[in-house]
Amino acid sequence: MDVGRRTLTMLLLLFLLLTIHVDHGICFSLFRIGDSPRQYIMGDPLLVKVDKLTSADAVLPYAYYSIPFCCPDATFDTAGYFGDFLGNQLKDSAYQFKMLEPLMCRVVCRMTLDAQSAKSFQEKIHENYQFNMFLDRLPVAVRYQLPSDEADHNYQIGSNIGLKGNYAGEEDYKYFIYNHLAFTVLYHKDNARTESANIVGFMVNPLSVKHEYEGKWNETTTLTTCKTHIEETYFSSGPQIVRDKEEIVFTYDVIFQESNITWASRWNAYHQTQADELHFYAAINYLVTLAFYLGVLAIIMMRTYRDISKYNEPDMLEETGWKLVHGDVFRRPINSDLLCIFAGTGVQCFGTVITAVSVLSVSGFILPSDWFAFWRVILVLWALMGYFAGYSSAHLYKMFGGTQWRKTAVKTAFMLPGPVAIILFILNFLTYSQKSSSPLPFPSGQMFALILVWFGFSIPLVFIGSFFGFRIKASQDPVLTNKIPREIPEQPYYKKPIISLLAGGILPFVVVFYELWNILVSIWLHQLYYIQSFQFLAFLTLLATCAGTTIVLCYFQLCREDYRWWWTSFLTSGISGVYLFLYATYFFASMYVTKPVAMLLYFGYMLIGSFAFFMLTGTVGFYACLCFTRYMYSSLKID
Repeated sequence: MDVGRRTLTMLLLLFLLLTIHVDHGICFSLFRIGDSPRQYIMGDPLLVKVDKLTSADAVLPYAYYSIPFCCPDATFDTAGYFGDFLGNQLKDSAYQFKMLEPLMCRVVCRMTLDAQSAKSFQEKIHENYQFNMFLDRLPVAVRYQLPSDEADHNYQIGSNIGLKGNYAGEEDYKYFIYNHLAFTVLYHKDNARTESANIVGFMVNPLSVKHEYEGKWNETTTLTTCKTHIEETYFSSGPQIVRDKEEIVFTYDVIFQESNITWASRWNAYHQTQADELHFYAAINYLVTLAFYLGVLAIIMMRTYRDISKYNEPDMLEETGWKLVHGDVFRRPINSDLLCIFAGTGVQCFGTVITAVSVLSVSGFILPSDWFAFWRVILVLWALMGYFAGYSSAHLYKMFGGTQWRKTAVKTAFMLPGPVAIILFILNFLTYSQKSSSPLPFPSGQMFALILVWFGFSIPLVFIGSFFGFRIKASQDPVLTNKIPREIPEQPYYKKPIISLLAGGILPFVVVFYELWNILVSIWLHQLYYIQSFQFLAFLTLLATCAGTTIVLCYFQLCREDYRWWWTSFLTSGISGVYLFLYATYFFASMYVTKPVAMLLYFGYMLIGSFAFFMLTGTVGFYACLCFTRYMYSSLKID
C-alpha cells in the first residue's frame, strides 16, 4: 500500500515538473494564474498581438498572416502554453503603439495585389472572417449601439476584414477591405500613482479608404486623403476595393482616452453583450429548480420511510410494492463490465468538471473570458482524474464479482480518449488539407505532449487507481439475491423503460439549456462568456436534476416490480447527452456553414462534447440511484 502511494506521489510530482515553463520545448507553462495588472508610463511600448482569423459562418480558423496583411520585419510567437494549439496563436503585429502618444493616419505598409492575393482577401471577406488582436491581454472590440438600446453600448469581439456590397449605385457586386483602423485605448490612472496607468479597454473602428498621394511613393510620402485633427482623422475619398492589380495603403490611428473603469472591472464592458437580465432570470430558474428537486426528494424519502415502516410491521403478511423484488434488485446486470467502464469514465468527467468549475473558475484562477485556458486546464485535470476513474470502475467491478481488473483498467483508460483520439486525428487531417491554422502538425512538440499526458500520466493513474480500488473490500449488498430471477410483470406502453428514459433525459438538458446556448455561442460564434458564478450554479442544478430525476423514476420502476434499474439509472439522465447533440444540430442550422470540412469539424467536436456529457450525467444519476436503493433495502427486515 505504501509503495503504491509513493508511486502515485512521484507521478504527480513528475507531471507538475514537466508542466513548468520550458523554453519552447515539448512542455510549456501549464496555467496562467489570474490577470495580473501591469503599469505603463508615458512612452512605454505597447505590444499589439494578432491572433487567428475566425468566422462564425466558415468555422475553420486561419492564421492571421495566411492572407497578405502587413507584416513586421520579424514576427515572434508569444511564449507558449501547454495546449496553445487549442487556443490563441499570438504573433507580433505591424501596429506599433506607445503609451499616451496618439498617432494620426500612420502608414503601416503599401502593397499591390496580384490575382492570388486579391482572391484570398475576397474569399475571407465573403465568408465574414474577422481579425483578432490583443493589447495587454484584452481583445480588440468594435463598439456599436442598438437602436432600441440608446443608453448602453454593445461590443463585438474582433472586427471584420471587410465588407461586400454595392457602392454609389453601381450594380456590380464588390468587396471592400478595412484598410484603416482607428484604435481607441482606454486607460485608468491610480490616484496614488498618477505617473502610471492601467489599460482598461481596447476598441477599434474599421474603415475602408481609397488612399491617394502625389508623385512616386517613398518614405516621406504624405497621403492627400488624410485630414488629421486633434482627436480624429477625416478622409476625402471613397472605399478601397479589393481586386487584381489594385494598390492598397494600410493606415491606422491611435487615440488614448482616460476612463473611470478600474482594472479589476475592465472585462465588464465586454460581458454586457451576454444579456445580464436573461442571466438573472436563469439564476432564478436554477434556484427554483433546486428547491423543487429538494422538495421532491424529501417527499420520496418520506414515502420510502413510510413504506419501510409498513413493510417491517410484524403482522405484515403480504409483500407489496418494491419489497417484492428485494431478492433481485441487486442482481448483476447485463454487460456489467461495460457499466463499470462507463461509471469510471463518468467519474473522471465529473471530477474534471467540478474541479475546473468550482475551484479554478470561481476562485478566479482562470480568466473568466479565456475559454482556451479553460480547455488547457480541462486537459490536465482529465489526466489527474484518471486515478479516480480506475478506482471507481475497479471497485464496482469487484462488487459485481469480477476478477480481471487489469482488463477493466485498460478499457477504462481508452473508453473516452480512444474515440476522441480517432476523431481528432481525422479532423486534424481534414483541416490540414484546408490549410487551416487549427490542425496539429505531425510530428510536433504539442502532439508529443498530448501523447505523453495520455500514456505517461492518465493511463498509469488509471491502473494505480484500479489496483487500489480492487484491493478495497467490495461493498456488500444489504439483501441476498435469489438464484432464480423473478418474472417481471407485463407493463403498459406508457410505463415502458424507454418512456422513462426519454422523459427523464430531457429534464437535465432543459435546466441548463441557457448555459449550454451561451457555451455554444462562445465557442462557435466567438462571443465572450462569463463562466464563473452562473456556470457554477448551473452545474449544481444539473447535478441535482440528474440525481433527483433518476431517484424518482427508479423508485416508481421498483414499485412496478421491475428490478432492472442498473442500466436504466445510468441512461435516464445520460440520455441528455443525446438531446445536447440534437440541439447542436439545430444550432448548426443558424450558422450558414457551407464547407463540408467545416461541417465535419463542428459535428466531430460536438459529438465528443455530447459523449462526455452523456458519461457525466449518466454517472451522477447512477450513483445517486445506487445510494438510494441501498438505503431503502438496508432498512428492511428480511426473513
